[in-house]
Amino acid sequence: MSSRPPGAPLKALTDLDHRIEAAVGRSIDTLWKQCDRGLLDEPHTRLVEAHRALVQAVTGVTFYRTLLGRLAGGEFPVDQALFERIDRAVHQLEEAAGARDERQRATLSALESVEADAPRADVAGVELSARDFAALLAIARGAHLREHLLTGQLSVVTASGTRIPPSVLDRLERSGLVERDTAHPVIAGQPVTLTDAGRTTLTSRRPAGVAATASSPRAGAWPPTSPRARK
Repeated sequence: MSSRPPGAPLKALTDLDHRIEAAVGRSIDTLWKQCDRGLLDEPHTRLVEAHRALVQAVTGVTFYRTLLGRLAGGEFPVDQALFERIDRAVHQLEEAAGARDERQRATLSALESVEADAPRADVAGVELSARDFAALLAIARGAHLREHLLTGQLSVVTASGTRIPPSVLDRLERSGLVERDTAHPVIAGQPVTLTDAGRTTLTSRRPAGVAATASSPRAGAWPPTSPRARK
């Protein structure tokens, strides 16, 4: 069967996406666009190339899993031809899974290299890891500290849907980079916003891997303009 089964994703998600975004301090889509525009250094370019290959491999696994589901779902007559197609699809799925695992190892190797070399931002004596910088960036777009009604677990939920652990919020608060509006209960959601120091950190530091240029800022350039904190 040559056509893509219905429901197969155009761009697959991988198990490493969140870790990559935390390491580089920006979204996967932004990272890919910066690579296409030649704005990344060699380690980050290698990471993007490896990740793109991984996405392609994950898409292949999804394709053959979906195909097997269709073949076994009663859509086709049960005959020798169907058995042969199932055997062929199983073999193709096995090969696709092997390719995915190999490309995931390559992506992980490139990612670990970026993580090891990631510089730390230092504003007013405050050092930030790549993970904390990514959290600060997510909070800049809007965030609330919420308490789960049943479990009592706290987490910061950002406008993009990312969940930031309380330990990260505590570090950013102690560093004076974010603040909470305690006038709101955590069950309803306490707004979390950047302080002046937090905004300075975002606007004065360039995440690892983006090459500096002498040209004036343009749409899509790093760093983006931080949204005004809402009260």
